[in-house]
This record gives sequence, C-alpha cells and structure tokens, in this order.
Amino acid sequence: MNIEIFADRESLGAHAGAQGAAWIKDAIQEKGEANIILATGQSQFETLDTLIKDPDIDWTKVRMFHLDEYIGMPITHKASFRKYLTERFLDKVGVVKEVVLINGEEDAKIECERLAKIIKGHPIDVGFVGIGENGHLAFNDPPADYDVEDPYIVVDLDLQCRLQQMGEGWFNSIDEVPLQAISMSIKQIMKSKKIICAVPDERKAQAVKNCMSQGVSKNYPASILQNHEHCFCYLDKGSASLL
Repeated sequence: MNIEIFADRESLGAHAGAQGAAWIKDAIQEKGEANIILATGQSQFETLDTLIKDPDIDWTKVRMFHLDEYIGMPITHKASFRKYLTERFLDKVGVVKEVVLINGEEDAKIECERLAKIIKGHPIDVGFVGIGENGHLAFNDPPADYDVEDPYIVVDLDLQCRLQQMGEGWFNSIDEVPLQAISMSIKQIMKSKKIICAVPDERKAQAVKNCMSQGVSKNYPASILQNHEHCFCYLDKGSASLL
C-alpha cells in the first residue's frame, strides 16, 4: 500500500481521481475495456468529480460495479447508493458499456447470486474504495470476514456505521438507517488489480491510524489493504492527523 497526504480534500480528490483515470485508460488501451468499482458517500465527492471530468476516458468501454446497497432501500431515497451513482456518475458521463447496480429491493440471496455471476466474468481493473469511521471496507464492519469467497454478501450494519450514515445527513434519525445491506466481500475487493482508497476528513483519523499504522486485523477491516501491492491511499491533513 502506498500512502500520499495532501493539504485538503480537494487536492486529495484531484490526485485520487487523476490516478484512477490513468489506470482506467491503461486498461482500455491494453484490452479494449475496463471494469471498475465505484465507492459512494461524502468522502468520494471530489474523487468522482475529477474522474468524470477526464475528457479522454471512453466510458462506452467501461463496465461499472459498486460496493454496497442497503437492503429494502428504494432508489428514490436520498441515501440510496443507486441514486447517488445515477446522479453523480451515470447522468454525467452518458453511455457506459455496462452498469451493474446492486438492487437491495430484490431478494437479497438471489441478488447476491446474480451479481456474483456477472463479476466473476469481469475481473476488476480499478477499484475505488473509502474507509468508514469504524474502519469498514465497503459495508464489511468489524470484525470483518476475510475468508468468505462469495463476491457479494448480506451484512449486518453495526451502530457506529449507522451513526456515520446519519451524521453525514443521509438519514434524519438512527431509527431510519437500515440494519442490513448487500456488500461486496473483502476477498472480492482485494481481487481488484489496482485500488484507489480516498479518505478525507479528521473524523476518519482514528480509523486511518488503526488501519494503516498497525498490523492487519479483522477488527480494522480496511487494514487488509496493507497487503495489496497496487493500492494507493490518498489522505488529507485531517484524516492523517494521528499517523
């Protein structure tokens, strides 16, 4: 894992998005298409904005997956990650090769099986991820399951994770935050050939310290990124303040 620290989240996002864009273009040049994973949430705003502004990415050659979605969440809800990606990515880049969205309104087991069949046939070139306040990677809260082979799994969301979602303004109260989600598994994320991990803001400082300055531990799920040879982690002064 490579770590870079920037003055603010705008600079962080500019560099993370630019590196991700370069890797996407490399994949397209090498094999005619690119398979990517996009992360969501407030921490990804600047990275995603930089990525979609690159005029040289041929999005018609890009297949998009994403990390997670709440179970039972309609796409019309402001917290829906399908809604987030539609408004912040798909509506802005136009036609893409394929969009593989997680539908949390369907039977969760059947949906996980559907997604698994698709992603197994399309190895990920570039994965964009973040780190939660509890150290989670996607919605793999601590203690994370590092061993499950399934590409997508049903997970329970812990209290700290749910409080973060409320604190970011996606929900009005903790009672509104779902208890479960469909998440990409740790093993599937780690299969990405290259990973961009963008983590701004001081509220993530303890999680960053736990996940980057100590050994790999299921209690700090994103610490597994230390084992990925081509993971670039981008921090700002706030998120890096305890390192």
